[in-house]
Amino acid sequence: MKLTRDIYVVGGGRFGFGLSGPLDCHVYVIDGGSELALIDVGLGAPGDFDSILDNIGQDALDPRTIRKIILTHYHADHIGAGKQAADRLDAEVVASRVAAPAIRSGDEQAAALDVAKAAGFYPSDYLLPPCPVHTELSEGDIVQVGHLSLHTLDTPGHCDGHLCFLVTGGERNYLIGSDLVFWGGRVLLQNIHDCRIDAYAESVFKVEGLDFDALLPGHLQISLRYGKEQVRRAADAFRQLGVPPSIL
Repeated sequence: MKLTRDIYVVGGGRFGFGLSGPLDCHVYVIDGGSELALIDVGLGAPGDFDSILDNIGQDALDPRTIRKIILTHYHADHIGAGKQAADRLDAEVVASRVAAPAIRSGDEQAAALDVAKAAGFYPSDYLLPPCPVHTELSEGDIVQVGHLSLHTLDTPGHCDGHLCFLVTGGERNYLIGSDLVFWGGRVLLQNIHDCRIDAYAESVFKVEGLDFDALLPGHLQISLRYGKEQVRRAADAFRQLGVPPSIL
C-alpha cells in the first residue's frame, strides 16, 4: 500500500491494516529509486511472509531490488521472518550491534519471547529462527538506500538494542519509530527484563529534537503529517515525571 513516493506499507496484522499475518508488525518498503529496503519482516508464521512478498508485487515493486533488510529490534513480531527473508532475497541484513547477537542465535530469552509465550502473546510452539546479521549499526551510522539516507538512532527503553531511523532525501522527512512512540503520544511498556522507563524517556527526548514530518510506527496509526506532535505528547508526559499511556 503506497503511502508516499518513498514509503510503502506491505505487512501488518491485527494491530495494523491486516495486510499479512495477525501477529505481524507494520512492514515497510523504503523506495530509494535505484534500490529498495525492507523495514522489519513480521513474525514469520507459515505463509505470512509470502503475503508480504505478494503485497510488494501488487504495489508494482520488484522484490529482487530489495538490497537491505533492516531490523529495528529483536522482538519476534519484527524479526521472526528474518531467516525467510534472508534466504529468499539477495539482501544485506542490518540490525543494532546490541541486538545482533540475539538475532543471530535466535535467543528467545534475550528477546523476551519466553515470557511473551508464557503470557499468551505468541503460540507456545513458536520457535524464533536464527537469522544472519551482516551489518551492525550504532548511533550516527547512515544507511544509504538509493537517494534516501537513514540516520541511525539508538533508542532503548522499549527494549535494549531498539533503533529508530530519520529518513532524509525524500519528499519529506520520516521517522521510522518502530515501537518507541505511537499515535496519540502512546508508548509500549511491557513487564520484560529490558524495558526501562528512564531509558525510554531519554530516547523520546532524543527523537523529539529531530526535524521530521511523518511518523512511521511499528503498529497502529501512521502519521504522514504532524508526526512530531505525537512524539511531543509522549515527551511532555515524561517531562512531568509521569509515564505516557501504553498501548498495552
